[in-house]
Amino acid sequence: MKTKIKDSASLKGMFLLLPSILILLITVILPVILTFRYSLKNYNLTEPYNEKFIWFKNYIKILKDPHFYNALYNSIVILILVMLIGLSFSMVIGIVLNKKSKLNPIITALVIIPWAMPPIVNGIMWKFIFFPGYGFMNKVLLNLKFINSPISWTENRYLFLIVISIVVAWRIIPFSSLVILANLQNIPESYYDTMYVFGATKLQAFYFVTLPLLLPSIGVVLINLTTTALNIFDEVIAISGYRFEIQTLLVYNYLNTFNFLDFGYGSAISYIVMLISGIFGYFYVKSMAYEK
Repeated sequence: MKTKIKDSASLKGMFLLLPSILILLITVILPVILTFRYSLKNYNLTEPYNEKFIWFKNYIKILKDPHFYNALYNSIVILILVMLIGLSFSMVIGIVLNKKSKLNPIITALVIIPWAMPPIVNGIMWKFIFFPGYGFMNKVLLNLKFINSPISWTENRYLFLIVISIVVAWRIIPFSSLVILANLQNIPESYYDTMYVFGATKLQAFYFVTLPLLLPSIGVVLINLTTTALNIFDEVIAISGYRFEIQTLLVYNYLNTFNFLDFGYGSAISYIVMLISGIFGYFYVKSMAYEK
């Protein structure tokens, strides 16, 4: 009798999950399969009657294209800078918000604003701040006598990569700091009390208690920063357009897919980007599991 009740409950559970499974199959699994299929084909809308399987030739073509390596280099530089800026500021903001204060609700609300802004709006706003002529940042630096003439923030490749990294980090720091904050609030105060009883300083308590217990949330933050940095598109277009030297992987993908209508080639680029993101995610998760 108990077995029949359990079987009935299992069937009801599966039935309730069926709509979610169907949505997942239609919106995620099916597009992933179709994209991989297109990546193995010559699928160019300028040659609609020449659609055929060419297997891995699109991937080989990408790996031989110097434009791909230019975009990959830019994306990796942005990734490294976003991780450094994003993680450090997320930790600081999370620790500040964890301190008991009447201003915490106001500070939290202000911190969330960048996260709520659409990426394209974020990009347009920062374009005016880092405008090459007399944008806000140049005006501030000129008034403070730090520079003698306006800086071309978006004209120089490496300055642009720094600017775009700041812009992306600014957008993603709110979510990351809230993840850190949630983790900090779950650390029992008794752990710190024990450390202080044995004469530990606040720095030692942070190193031996806070930091090890923050590793799971740090892993989540790093994965989030990585996927965001590798998939940056709107801010690049809003701030500096489609210039070759500042293209990221997604801009490179967009130009090949929609400008040249080469959907087979574009699908192959999408899979390479997904593979790179997956590799970073795998090592982050593995490192977090190792620390445990």
